[in-house]
Amino acid sequence: MPTLTYPLLATLAAVLMPFLAFLLTAATGKKARNGAVSIAAISISLLAAAYVFAHVWGKDPIHVQWHWFSIGRQAFHVGLLVNNASALMLLLVCLVALPVHVYSTAYMKGDPGIHRYWAYLSLFCFAMLGLAVAGNLLLMYICWELVGFASYLLIGFWFTRDAAIQANKKAFIINRIGDLGFLLGIAILYSGFGTLDIQVLFGTDTPAVSGTGNLTPGWFTAAGLAFFLGAMAKSAQFPLHVWLPDAMEGPTSVSSLIHAATMVAAGVFLLARVFPLFDGTVLFVIAVTGTVTAFAAACFALTQYDIKKILAFSTISQLGFMMAGIGFGMYHVALFHLTTHAFFKCLLFLCAGAVIHEMQHVKQKLGHDFDPQDIRNMGGLRKHMPITCATMSIAALALVGFPLTGGYLSKDALLVHGFEWAATQHGMALAVPCALAVASMLTGFYSFRLLAKVFFAQPAAGPLTGSHATLHDAPLPMRIPMLFLAACSLFPLFTFHPLNDGHVWLLRGLAPDATLPPLRLLHFAIPILATIASVIIATVTWRWYVLGKYPLKPQGALYRLSLHQGYLDALYMRAIIPPLMRLSAVLFWLDRHVVDGFVNGLAAGGRALASAAAWADYRVVDGLVRMTGKLALGLGNALRRSQTGRVQHYLALAFFLMVVMLLYFIFARA
Repeated sequence: MPTLTYPLLATLAAVLMPFLAFLLTAATGKKARNGAVSIAAISISLLAAAYVFAHVWGKDPIHVQWHWFSIGRQAFHVGLLVNNASALMLLLVCLVALPVHVYSTAYMKGDPGIHRYWAYLSLFCFAMLGLAVAGNLLLMYICWELVGFASYLLIGFWFTRDAAIQANKKAFIINRIGDLGFLLGIAILYSGFGTLDIQVLFGTDTPAVSGTGNLTPGWFTAAGLAFFLGAMAKSAQFPLHVWLPDAMEGPTSVSSLIHAATMVAAGVFLLARVFPLFDGTVLFVIAVTGTVTAFAAACFALTQYDIKKILAFSTISQLGFMMAGIGFGMYHVALFHLTTHAFFKCLLFLCAGAVIHEMQHVKQKLGHDFDPQDIRNMGGLRKHMPITCATMSIAALALVGFPLTGGYLSKDALLVHGFEWAATQHGMALAVPCALAVASMLTGFYSFRLLAKVFFAQPAAGPLTGSHATLHDAPLPMRIPMLFLAACSLFPLFTFHPLNDGHVWLLRGLAPDATLPPLRLLHFAIPILATIASVIIATVTWRWYVLGKYPLKPQGALYRLSLHQGYLDALYMRAIIPPLMRLSAVLFWLDRHVVDGFVNGLAAGGRALASAAAWADYRVVDGLVRMTGKLALGLGNALRRSQTGRVQHYLALAFFLMVVMLLYFIFARA
């Protein structure tokens, strides 16, 4: 039994408080409408996570195990592993979830199903916190599945909408593809090393995967690719990213949490957790896939008009940057970008929710019929929502990677290390960081386009006509989380040197022993060039969307390709789903008529054999028994009649027997 130290108890408290809130909220039902239980639980979790972080960061990790169950001679343990990465993730989830909870009190006010919302949100946080501190891969997989299930509930929260139901089913099914990869990776490692303990397999001192175990190099590559498949689905990597834009059907506050530090971040965290497993082949695949995702999603975001879908494709693109960082071997930089992204992306969604909230209010009050999420129906909102405008501008600048923001430090670090990585590779490897640089510039374009269309352009003539008197900034419970996240999106949270990522305390705590050979010139040139490009792009978007000097027409093949998201959904609907449906029909027929026919045939044969056995048992076996009984009964009756009790009968019988015996002796001697 491990010693229950204060950091261990604090870890358990941080994880279990949201689960207790889920149970209590589910038990009280509609009485839990104000969210007080869920907010109190996540607040306690935040305090406990901060205590754990202070005791673990830069020190010995917490690693405890308890016996779970046994199969034969194989014992499985459940335990916790809290090192620098998991302590950071534990704190980050709580630090982002608490503002979302507070924000939700105003954003979800009056919703008839809000009691379900609080229960689902608490379950979601519990699953992600459990995933962050799980000490073995099996427990991590269970929490991984629970994260997917909770997201399914939240995406389909408004289950009366068909679009929400289709979206949560789509997310659930695509994530099952990735979960199969995760499960195969677990099976391969267990068959090779006989353990699922993360510290034993991937610990920094002497990880088991640094040896061969019972696995050949090919199996190591297969295991790495299997884990990456799991991360591809969960973290929405191309081409398994199609579920994430549709997941915007859930409440915006849910979107902020999913896109910030919970579900989509789980795949990046998983790869960082098992990083020692990856060989050069797997790392190259991860780098290329992340780059393709970052570039493609940035292209798709250029022409979207739904404010939440723009941010959704932005999330996919930034996750691609993180995956590319892991592929470069710089998982600590990927986790740093995950951290900065959590703050500014959560803020972007909360600001978008504030805008949608006001647009919906205008729609209901004035009776206008328009889409409150379409940026073409907005414009000029900076005068009426100044705090929302200011905070969203800070978040957008952090997304672009503008100086004095956290995003500047993390994104430019990824770009620099990308070019350093390319210098160690051969062939066309330089195309990877170049594509990331282009994706970074595209990020600037769609981010400034969003700001211009929503806050700085002329108000939309139809929807906002006569509605300015009804527009106002978000209420206080929504503004306070937005201001807090805006402060977290700036550089002081990470370093006092706003233009140098080398002084970031987070990177120093996560940095692996081996790093890429530095190219000093890039550390100066890339941030400068990226900043100049951002200024130029901001100027162009201002002229196009604010001054109305847009020189292009929204048409052409490239425009349609971007607007329809590369036609991937159409491709799946036409080229993949119909064959799968036909294959499913064939398999169903085989199951119904062949497999079930064989089983039913065996059952019919068994029933016929049983009937024959029953007939034989009744007619033959039981018949012999009954015949023997009747014979015994007949003999008994015959003998019973001879016992009359009269002396003359007995004398006559004796005389008869004597006569018989006398005749026998006479004839026997004759």
